[in-house]
Amino acid sequence: MSTPQVRMKLVAENRRARHDYDITDKLEAGLALQGSEVKSLRGGQGNIAEAYVRFENDEAWLINADIPPYPHAHQFNHEPRRPRKLLLKRDELEKWQRKVAEKGLTAVPLRLYFQGPWVKLEIGLGRGRRLHDKRNAMKEKEGRREIQMARRS
Repeated sequence: MSTPQVRMKLVAENRRARHDYDITDKLEAGLALQGSEVKSLRGGQGNIAEAYVRFENDEAWLINADIPPYPHAHQFNHEPRRPRKLLLKRDELEKWQRKVAEKGLTAVPLRLYFQGPWVKLEIGLGRGRRLHDKRNAMKEKEGRREIQMARRS
């Protein structure tokens, strides 16, 4: 018997992260959310463009992610930009925490989505790109292309 496929519904994507960072590794994390936050996300609202991941006291936190208030929650609503705890396995958390601390890498949120009934966050481990890095990469790519063309002729 095959297991049924769980559908993925994308809520928010951080396209700028792929432009600003060289993503080397990815990880899927759960989020500890309040009910009104889940309802708001189900409506397709949410923004992780300015968000980042911080490691504190052996925990991972999603900082500065914007989930707008759910209009029908009234007094039970949530704070839109509150820090949200990421749910990771202990060994994954320790491994990523070491990498971010030692190697100068950054944990960046890439996508926020529903996987079945669960809200998931895809985190990327990346090194920041600088303008001159992008220019050097373009020069190398152009040089390789010229060598290929010379070999063919």
